[in-house]
Amino acid sequence: MASALIKEPKVGVGVFVFNDRGQFVIGQRKGAHGAGTWALPGGHLEYGETFETCAARETLEETGLSTTVVKFLTATNNIMRGDDAHYVTIFMTAKIHGDKTEPELLEPEKCESWQWITWEELSSWAETHKNALKEGRSSTRKLFLPLLDLFEHRVGINPTHSI
Repeated sequence: MASALIKEPKVGVGVFVFNDRGQFVIGQRKGAHGAGTWALPGGHLEYGETFETCAARETLEETGLSTTVVKFLTATNNIMRGDDAHYVTIFMTAKIHGDKTEPELLEPEKCESWQWITWEELSSWAETHKNALKEGRSSTRKLFLPLLDLFEHRVGINPTHSI
């Protein structure tokens, strides 16, 4: 008797990587689920890996930025119906460490570009995206579902307070 395919949630990690000006890195996704949306550096938690190690590894792999003071911020539960995916997303904060202070596009098949923004700018993007969804129209700055859920389900959270 063949066993049925069991679907289980995956664990993703997203990192607010801050510079000395209080800005963090965000990039436009491509290729994978959430293509065209804006997201933080991050990826899948590997077996036996701590949240902190995953956050530092993914940030370095995707942007070339080394990090320090890596801390847990919060988590969201994201059911991505359009992509038939379910993720628990662990949000972390970190500071840039070392001489390299600008992100590099190291995985161009996964990300269009990196840019620096503030929490206030991201909050504005989230509000615009949320209003566009309610009104059935498109938004120019669509956020990856875990980031949108952060604003929807973790009201009042502010990663700048943890750095």
